[in-house]
Amino acid sequence: MKSIIITGGAGFIGSHVTRTFVNKYPEYQIINLDALTYAGNLGNLRDIEERSNYKFVKADITDANKIVEIFKEHQPDGVIHLAAESHVDRSITNPVAFVMTNVIGTVNLLNAAKEIWEDHYYEKRFLHVSTDEVYGSLGEIGLFTETSRYDPHSPYSASKASSDHFVRAYHDTFGLPVVLTNCSNNYGPNHFPEKLIPLCIHNILHNKPLPIYGDGKFTRDWLFVIDHARAIDLVYHKGKNGESYNVGGFNEWQNINLVKELCKQMDEKLGRPERTSEQLITFVKDRPGHDIRYAIDATKINRELGYSPSVTFEQGLSETIDWYLSNQEWLNDITSGDYQQYYKMQYTV
Repeated sequence: MKSIIITGGAGFIGSHVTRTFVNKYPEYQIINLDALTYAGNLGNLRDIEERSNYKFVKADITDANKIVEIFKEHQPDGVIHLAAESHVDRSITNPVAFVMTNVIGTVNLLNAAKEIWEDHYYEKRFLHVSTDEVYGSLGEIGLFTETSRYDPHSPYSASKASSDHFVRAYHDTFGLPVVLTNCSNNYGPNHFPEKLIPLCIHNILHNKPLPIYGDGKFTRDWLFVIDHARAIDLVYHKGKNGESYNVGGFNEWQNINLVKELCKQMDEKLGRPERTSEQLITFVKDRPGHDIRYAIDATKINRELGYSPSVTFEQGLSETIDWYLSNQEWLNDITSGDYQQYYKMQYTV
């Protein structure tokens, strides 16, 4: 039985990737390696936790010795590396945490793979999941391609850019069989409510202000998380070693327009009068180094691997809202305690 380590497998994107692989490949042993920090939640995987081809291992990728031990014990044939600090706002508050997890943690995994796989690289695969934010900011036109110049503007994107460079360096220097993906903004079920969409869903449910940075005209391309998991599956199995693949949703939205669409759908689903939730929109002070626009050109992964999104943004958003409305206990459980203090500090009007 082949084994694959999925780092960060209890997180938002990671849990969907883990579920996809456990369900689709019963012949694989899937090892979910997660430190269970604030955004890691084993409750995301209740439906597969008893499956015979699934195993959870609690570990921090910043612990180099522990990572080597895990590689020796489980002898993985592949790694899908998703574990990362990912919230820009938190990176501004604590940049060092992002360096430790995103840079040092990635190098620890690369070193373990290099040591344990030795001369059997042709049978192995290391997939590194990154972000479009490494490319910096676009103007009103243009798209990020796999050859776009790196130009990170936040501690988060700088740490991910550094990890990308290390992954490529281990391929070029040591021949490690790596592939990379750079994705646009994800949304969907199980998303921790520090990010825009789940934050607004939570606040609408509780009639709290919807904090929008600056003038709300910052533009992002939105990717349904289940489509992202499909793309990772394709790249892991069919991607070419040493290559990177941009994964996008072909859904560009300004933040303010996105939130208005979210408000409209929430009012319909909650039976509230039209534009009720929209009255909660509150503009707050912009964050430092805020990139104006991201937009992904996903032509390569479409052409080479046959990937395309399965839903429109409006459809994916509707499914996402339905999930949160049906799982309010999950939402309430993770929005208590320390998160409330962070929220007050971060989004003061």
